[in-house]
Amino acid sequence: MNRVLIDTDILSYYFKGDELVVKNFEKYLQTYDLLEISILTYFEITSGLLAKNALKQLNIFDDFVTGNIVIPVTEKSARISSELYSVLRQNGNIVDDMDLLIAGVAIENDMILVTNNENHFARIPGLKIQNWKKQNADLTGADL
Repeated sequence: MNRVLIDTDILSYYFKGDELVVKNFEKYLQTYDLLEISILTYFEITSGLLAKNALKQLNIFDDFVTGNIVIPVTEKSARISSELYSVLRQNGNIVDDMDLLIAGVAIENDMILVTNNENHFARIPGLKIQNWKKQNADLTGADL
């Protein structure tokens, strides 16, 4: 059973109370004690909330972060992301830099990326993804 890295969009659905996403979080937490996000997701969520002056939601997010794990970008994950960028660019297949960095973190840590942004992330070689917005979580480690 593989660990998952929660992408920004799925985390947003969770905080909005999306029924399927919440159910998948609960199912995952029956096996794992914590959820994991990248520092990039942390940045995307906090910058968005601060820009909207959504201080109540920011406090809720801060409480969430305190009880879970934020994974940093390391030299290795940055290198993985750089290599992915090079391959994709040479093939004329550009992916957003933030998404490439998130993918690098997931690949370095041998994690499945849980995202609803399949269009971008499915183009990244070597990245395993699941979409907890569309389907029940498959905790066997198989791709959805």
